Amino acid sequence: MAVVSEEQVLKALSSVKDPDRGADIVALGMISGLTVKGGNVAFALEVDPARGAALEPMRQAAEKAVDAVPGVTSVTAMLTAHRAPPKLGGGHDHKGHDHKGHGHAAPAAAPPPKPAKIGVPGVRAIIAVASGKGGVGKSTTAVNLALGMAANGLRVGLLDADIYGPSLPRMMGLSGKPETVDGKVLRPLVRHGVKVMSMGFLVAEETPMIWRGPMVMGAIQQMLRDVAWGELDVLVVDMPPGTGDAQLSLSQNVPLAGAVIVSTPQDIALLDARKGLNMFRRVDVPVLGIVENMSYFCCPNCGHRSDIFSHGGARAEADKLGIDFLGEVPLDIAIRETSDGGDPIVVSQPDSDHAKVYRAVAARVWDKISIGGGRAAPRIVID
Repeated sequence: MAVVSEEQVLKALSSVKDPDRGADIVALGMISGLTVKGGNVAFALEVDPARGAALEPMRQAAEKAVDAVPGVTSVTAMLTAHRAPPKLGGGHDHKGHDHKGHGHAAPAAAPPPKPAKIGVPGVRAIIAVASGKGGVGKSTTAVNLALGMAANGLRVGLLDADIYGPSLPRMMGLSGKPETVDGKVLRPLVRHGVKVMSMGFLVAEETPMIWRGPMVMGAIQQMLRDVAWGELDVLVVDMPPGTGDAQLSLSQNVPLAGAVIVSTPQDIALLDARKGLNMFRRVDVPVLGIVENMSYFCCPNCGHRSDIFSHGGARAEADKLGIDFLGEVPLDIAIRETSDGGDPIVVSQPDSDHAKVYRAVAARVWDKISIGGGRAAPRIVID
């Protein structure tokens, strides 16, 4: 298969002209975020927000031009209006100009276009593991879910999107800084057959991240786009707790195949879980189901069962909201100890009942997002 280069992609894109400005989209500096990995190509077209809807044919033309490059197997192009296109190589500055006759403005009645979502080349599906609040075992669930999918035979990546409190390095027993491929792209660290990326690899464990929202989203985007994930069946994203800017932006800008909600059984936790679930619904991300963590406690000495945080609340909530209940995970010291020790229970005690629960949840999640039992992923084209 022919190796695709950025130069080839840019040459193809230079054949596409902005219909209003008369120059090609490369010369006008409209191309951003160009990523070429194998035969997978992704890029964004920076446009004036007022022209977004009218430039959809230009986006399609750009996608078609790149698709014709030998060796290209998939193309993902998006229109974005985060900034106005810069004046480069033949463009004209709109400041102070009379726009009459230019035809730049979209019809007043036209609704603003929804922001397109750009995927990660080579990654078949991305799922989020989320919670409405902290302290419910979301990260422990995310790690064991990812390891459960790997144990079930899938190619899995794990992204720690909790910038303020990265915990995956410790849970996965990983340390050290990632190497770079070309000075720009990072190689994820690998353990237990899972590729992992976390801010915890890049800063000392004791260093607080005193960042505002845009910096957090920039870091998450870089860990998504500037990491050599390779070919993955699924990328599991351990989301920050809550429903803030980072969670909303990630849900709006990344084509998530779905979200898994983690909650403990008591009413106060379910109240917050419901908020997280509703956030995903509002941004059109499918909710794959709810996991009830710390569902019950069995005394290791006498076998007596205690429902410390109540029991069955997540199942009842799932029934009420019309979504799947994925499973219940007990409160058990072995789950905590193995996670703290860097060898989560799915890999350190694979034959235990708890490991079987996680693998069953992993199988249910994959069944919901997979396409046709082992067939190749479809070519992604964003309309």
